[in-house]
Amino acid sequence: MNEPTVNLCDLPEAAVALLRAVHDALDIPLPGLSDEDERAYHLLLQHRTSDVRVIVADVLGMGHDIGHSAQTLSAWTSQEPVTYTAWDGGGGAP
Repeated sequence: MNEPTVNLCDLPEAAVALLRAVHDALDIPLPGLSDEDERAYHLLLQHRTSDVRVIVADVLGMGHDIGHSAQTLSAWTSQEPVTYTAWDGGGGAP
C-alpha cells in the first residue's frame, strides 16, 4: 500500500471547492447552554449533513459535475445560517 501522497494543491479546483463546501456546511459552532439552542444546533447539523450526503451521493453515484455540486452545496448552506446562540466557552451555567 505505497500509494503516492496527494496534497490539496494536487487536486483539481472543482474538487477543492467541493471539499471546502462540505467543510463549510458541517463546521458549525457549538450551541449555547439553553435547550432551545441545543435543539436548533441539532436540527441545523442534521439538515446540513443530509445536504452533504445528497451532494456526495450525486457526485459519486450519478456522476454529477463536481464544480456545480460545490456551488449547489454552498448555496444551500448560505440559505440555512446559524440562528442559535453559539457557546462562548464560558464554562457553563453558574
